[in-house]
Amino acid sequence: MLLTGTYPRTLDDKKRVAFPKRVREVLGDPETLYVTPGPDQSLWLYTQAGLEELSAKLDQTPATDAEARVFRRLYFAQTEAVDVDRTGRILIPDRLMQFAGLAHEVVLIGVRDHLELWDAQRWQQYLNQHAPQFDAVAEKAFAQ
Repeated sequence: MLLTGTYPRTLDDKKRVAFPKRVREVLGDPETLYVTPGPDQSLWLYTQAGLEELSAKLDQTPATDAEARVFRRLYFAQTEAVDVDRTGRILIPDRLMQFAGLAHEVVLIGVRDHLELWDAQRWQQYLNQHAPQFDAVAEKAFAQ
């Protein structure tokens, strides 16, 4: 699954966000998605298969690794399964809305194997800060 693109969205009064049809198709029109806390005060959204793939990667870290244990506990304890309604909307849980500081205007972005949901203003700040460094970051990313 290859998720790409930037989709400005709005949260409705019930804190639901609608997915574009194209995104739903790439996801395989799932009935359930998993909303997780992500870095940079964003929310990550996974299908069950995607979350299981991430879990398998995390399981490669030894159980004796204290930081890995802390991360797994915090990450999975805050992960929420949410239903996708027939119009392609999900309800963002209050706790995760607060974590990400989401307001009415949000941005949904595709990041290869998952989606990220950002507050629109925070996403713009992130772009302003990091876009000028794109070439340098790209060199480091492809040098490995």
